[in-house]
Amino acid sequence: MKSRRIYLDNASTTPVDKGVFDVMKPHLTNECGNPSSLHLEGRVAKKALEVARKKVTDVLGCEVGEVIFTSGGTEANNLAIFGIARASKKQGNHIITSKIEHKSVLDACKKLEEEGFEVTYLPVDNKGSVSVEDVMKNLRPETILVSIIYGNNEIGSIQPIKEISQVIKDCKICQPIFHTDACQAVGALNINIKDLGVDSLTFNGSKIYGPKGIGCLYLKKDTEIEPLMIGGSQERGFRAGTENVAGIVGLGQALLLAEKMRVKESKRLVTLRDYFINKILKNIEGVIVNGNQKLRLPNNVNISIKGVEGESLLLMMDEAGIACSTGSACSATDLEPSYVLLAIGSSLEMAHCSIRFSLGRMTTKKDLDFVVKALEKCVCTIRRMSGFKKK
Repeated sequence: MKSRRIYLDNASTTPVDKGVFDVMKPHLTNECGNPSSLHLEGRVAKKALEVARKKVTDVLGCEVGEVIFTSGGTEANNLAIFGIARASKKQGNHIITSKIEHKSVLDACKKLEEEGFEVTYLPVDNKGSVSVEDVMKNLRPETILVSIIYGNNEIGSIQPIKEISQVIKDCKICQPIFHTDACQAVGALNINIKDLGVDSLTFNGSKIYGPKGIGCLYLKKDTEIEPLMIGGSQERGFRAGTENVAGIVGLGQALLLAEKMRVKESKRLVTLRDYFINKILKNIEGVIVNGNQKLRLPNNVNISIKGVEGESLLLMMDEAGIACSTGSACSATDLEPSYVLLAIGSSLEMAHCSIRFSLGRMTTKKDLDFVVKALEKCVCTIRRMSGFKKK
């Protein structure tokens, strides 16, 4: 392994911020109480949860009773999709989502189809954008849930959540619950509930320099939902099980810091991202940038390189001291081409030639210069080995 490592896989997970770790540490060591216990240690733990929950509500602009802590983004998405759909089945059985959702949403929808629900999977254009008009056209009297991802985890495309929300609110034939997966958007985009107009929103700790294994579901007051985890009254009965106090404390602090840094850090990352993309295009032939180059998450760079298989490139870049990915970390062991890239019209060949770099707080211009040089070298090597010929 090279002594120098450059980490460009922040869309998969981020390192824990020191300030986040500092507030977590007491709850990983001395503060061991169960928040449900009535003794002093339990009350200390309960107070820590209340403080963390208040931090979340301050950022989201919601009420304390609208926050449900989970084990991560996947559970939060599952709770939203399964929970809302099953609780609303007397009102209807139709769900609208998109073809480029995270698998924790798509696979949940497929499972619901087995239970008799009908799901409309909206297409996206070649930049990865959902059409507001498509949402409006597919609303029916039996539509009970709409779930559209805020910022895509693979290609970084940002969806018009506020506009979709308005279309749903204006609908005369149904009033479905509107959920958005905002796991990649937190720290990069505005997540104020009132501004977005959503009824439900998911985020997690590992994408915002917080701990892994902790997530959150915002659920609008009085929204009916069927719990997935039962056996206790924690989280108002919506999510049974002893709370992960250290994780929740870390999540609250990470969210607060991410929001505080959001505008300045996003501006910095956009500058670095565009510099990186332009330098890659200038130095390497046959590169296609996947997704919308403007309506894109600040840290996302997803490209396909002609004649260069993504898995091979990833491994070679890793040997060069650079961590990146070929798409979603949740699908990293799946050799099938990215369904997100296929949805935007990428060919099978080019979908297999994709690689994703996701920048972070530690990324510098010097790092990116090093990466471009390494990328150029790796691409030349792979093309030479495969006998690739320019057309």
